[in-house]
Amino acid sequence: MKNNNPRKNPQQATNKKKGQQPERIQKLLAQAGVGSRRQVEKWILDGSIHVNGDVAKLGDKITTHDIVKLRGRPVKLAGKLDVNTQVLVYHKPTGEIVSKKDPEGRPSVFKRLPRLKVGRWIAIGRLDLNTQGLLMFTNDGDLANKLMHPSKQIDREYAVRVMGVVTHDMLERLVNGVELEDGKARFEDVQESGGEGINRWFHVVVAEGRNRVVRRLWESQDCKVSRLIRVRYGSVFLPPGLPAGQHQMLDKKEIEALKHLIAD
Repeated sequence: MKNNNPRKNPQQATNKKKGQQPERIQKLLAQAGVGSRRQVEKWILDGSIHVNGDVAKLGDKITTHDIVKLRGRPVKLAGKLDVNTQVLVYHKPTGEIVSKKDPEGRPSVFKRLPRLKVGRWIAIGRLDLNTQGLLMFTNDGDLANKLMHPSKQIDREYAVRVMGVVTHDMLERLVNGVELEDGKARFEDVQESGGEGINRWFHVVVAEGRNRVVRRLWESQDCKVSRLIRVRYGSVFLPPGLPAGQHQMLDKKEIEALKHLIAD
């Protein structure tokens, strides 16, 4: 009969002797680059994760010495927490999906990324199929989770080409907020940046990652987005001259600037 009391679990007793404090399973697996906290929570809820032979539950605490399995395969946590945080910026072209698998066989951004010796690349936010521009990846699931969390209100800036007659009153409404089907949304800032007639460019800033929110905000004003490029996420800008489909790594100073955005 299995022992479901974590305080009496022999492995955790050993961990306690080694002086390692248990952490929530979502946090530890995210830090190890297994997946974001949200993804780990989904695996827990569908029974895909086992700890020391038992099905994991939300709120369980573990250490790197516990025996963790994901869909029956061992997850080696020991030593992974010492791996340096890496962040990669990628210039996503249109036509690529931000998913590892696609039943329609469309090209994936993950196919372009370099291999990691430890962990996996986790996307910090998403861009839809027809949106181009800055996409970031990290091997630190905890960092990814915090940078995407709605409570952090991190700016995302886009260059957008709009088809339609754009008026001053319309821009005022977009900044003050309009009701969408999933609640009120707004641009934090709108700046005109070129073009003429019914094809004009704007730079807009949103502080959330809601699905297609930039396109839907313009559509609420009877305007169509004909091109959308993300140029900034928090403190990170799309590097000038980085071709679509190429990537580059952030340096330590740039990573620290990102971490500063989510510091409590």
